[in-house]
Amino acid sequence: MNFRLKILAKIVLALIAVAALGWLVMTLWNWVVPALFVGGRLIDFPHALGLLVLSRILFGGFRGHGGGWRGRREWRRWERMTPEEREQFKNNRCSVRKPRQADSV
Repeated sequence: MNFRLKILAKIVLALIAVAALGWLVMTLWNWVVPALFVGGRLIDFPHALGLLVLSRILFGGFRGHGGGWRGRREWRRWERMTPEEREQFKNNRCSVRKPRQADSV
């Protein structure tokens, strides 16, 4: 029961966040665009949500940010490295690796 409540709370929170972002996009658009551009029209809430989705597709994608806890852990590791270790890490990570050969018996 507790797990379902957490999932429901996350869904409700996500819907509230999307609605708030949509309202923010609509408000900013209606404040800025008609004042800057001749013929700039006001938009309503559904158009603001569409604009939000379009901008997310064009500029942000749907691939997430930072990799969650794993990305933060790797960033902390990077920050602890000395400049020499960072350079070695970059060289090892970015170089083309040769495939491993099977051990001969």
